[in-house]
Amino acid sequence: MRRTMIVAVALLAAGAAWSRAETPAEILARAKAATGGAAWDAVAALRVHATLTMGGMTGTVDTLEDTRAGRYVSRVELGPAHEAEGFDGSQPWLQDDSGQVRADEGGDAREGAADEAYRTAMAYWYPERWPAAIEAVDDRREGDRRFHVVRITPKGGRPFEIWVDAATSLVDRTVERTAIETRTTLFSDYREVRGLKLPFAIRQTNGEPKYDQLLTVTTVDVNPTLPGDAFAPPPPPAVDFALAAGATSTTVPFELINNHIYVAVKLNGKGPYRLLCDTGGANVVTPGLASELGLKTQGALEGRGVGEKSEDMALSRLDTLEIGGATIKSQLAIVLPFGQLSNVEGVPVLGLVGYEVFKRFVVTIDYEHCRLTLTLPSAFAYHGAGTVVPFVFNEHVPQVEGSINGVAGRFDIDTGSRATVDLLGPFVEKNSLAARFPKRVETVTGWGVGGAARGEVARAATLRLGGVEVANPVVVLSRQKKGAFSDPYVAGNVGGGLLKRFTVTFDYARKQIVLEPNAGFKAPDVWDRSGMWINAAVDGFEVADAVAGGPAAEAGVKTGDRIVAVDGVPVAKVGLPALRTRFRSDPPGSQVTLTLAGEQGTRTATVTLRDLV
Repeated sequence: MRRTMIVAVALLAAGAAWSRAETPAEILARAKAATGGAAWDAVAALRVHATLTMGGMTGTVDTLEDTRAGRYVSRVELGPAHEAEGFDGSQPWLQDDSGQVRADEGGDAREGAADEAYRTAMAYWYPERWPAAIEAVDDRREGDRRFHVVRITPKGGRPFEIWVDAATSLVDRTVERTAIETRTTLFSDYREVRGLKLPFAIRQTNGEPKYDQLLTVTTVDVNPTLPGDAFAPPPPPAVDFALAAGATSTTVPFELINNHIYVAVKLNGKGPYRLLCDTGGANVVTPGLASELGLKTQGALEGRGVGEKSEDMALSRLDTLEIGGATIKSQLAIVLPFGQLSNVEGVPVLGLVGYEVFKRFVVTIDYEHCRLTLTLPSAFAYHGAGTVVPFVFNEHVPQVEGSINGVAGRFDIDTGSRATVDLLGPFVEKNSLAARFPKRVETVTGWGVGGAARGEVARAATLRLGGVEVANPVVVLSRQKKGAFSDPYVAGNVGGGLLKRFTVTFDYARKQIVLEPNAGFKAPDVWDRSGMWINAAVDGFEVADAVAGGPAAEAGVKTGDRIVAVDGVPVAKVGLPALRTRFRSDPPGSQVTLTLAGEQGTRTATVTLRDLV
């Protein structure tokens, strides 16, 4: 529920048809004249109230805009969720459902905020308020309709287009490419308000109609009084977390499975349940667990991950969430099916926790001893020999400055990823990185919400994160065209494959990560030596991908085969995580005999492990 779904209603349009304008300035000047002309000169602020329909839920949106300076604030209530975001003239900020505020600085946040501020300031009519590059592009057609199109790139922002209906001279839509999708906002039902012509119906879509967001404007106030702190980040909320018996920290064990952290969590006093711990993840429970907890769910919103597909997700609320001696109250929760992810992990995945825990406590992950410690921020002070790495937030995820083989970029730090580092496709293409890694293996490289992710696996010379360098890491050059790994504003995603070399402390309050090398710091980074991606399936492990020319393929293993035994032992007794570990840790030359079931019946294949990168 980002403000980008609610473009400034002042971005309006013309009122009478005209012939093709020769310049963008003419197009924009006619638009101003037709929607109020000089009346806009006296507009200093707008307050808009609207109803929001989204994912089967109905809520409200209240927006206040400083049209002279481009400042804005929007507050959204939708089902059980309550959020706000704003721009105070220099810094975009977000207030989440719990009332906590964070500066939004990573990823594409600043570019998006610059575009919002530009539109809020109506700088397409008043260029002195916010500089921009403006150009006309070819007319577009949609059926029998024709549109004049202007492309605008605000200073510090990214390009967006304004489409003007050639027949009615009204702005029909804006089109903007964000980090991972193209958002089209359509305007209709124009009405007159104090000499201005404004759209009272706004629809935003990313091309999947069932996830469209519909705004129906109810009232517009022109030149309302602006309080002095109207656009400043709200003050901190009341404390909603505590540690038992007045303690300042609590330590709990965790399981490390597929480089993922699983921790025991009680929800609404029930459990504990084994949940995945993800630095940037929301509170998520499966529909089955939601039913067990008696949660009421609302809506069908769009959920995305590393895969290219979307999943429906509902919203609910938890009364309490407990980890060890720590308790957090009144938590928004997403209800999302994880059946496929359970097959990928080889263990039941009932949900996850992450950002809501990390932002309240200083979280130390001791990968070597599988211990997780939560400490009150007020009681934490670091005095060790580790390296302190500053970060900014890319939405919920910590993002640090770094480089791969000397090529600088911004890297997300993600305990929810099993990989060492995934290099995102736009970063790879922009820096011609494929040519720097001549030895690459194309395969399935990950699996999450939205399905499989494909890429090319290679070995880099050096990965740097802040002041920390790691030699010879395995990297994935992503080939994703949709989903999280298609983001052009992020260089890479660093996961558990690298983080497990350290004791990692996440201090969200101070926006810093502390990396302390552990006993595994210098261990070689190894990719799967079998040349397969396998998932759990009914009565076996399904081969989801077999690398062409890899050890498994050479042994006769094919995509779609089902592994029913390993060295004569039924897979039910082997376990998928243990087999994956063996494929990585057994030395090159080791042999593994697989019993396979396929279209041609049961057969065996002996796979000789070897390094592929």
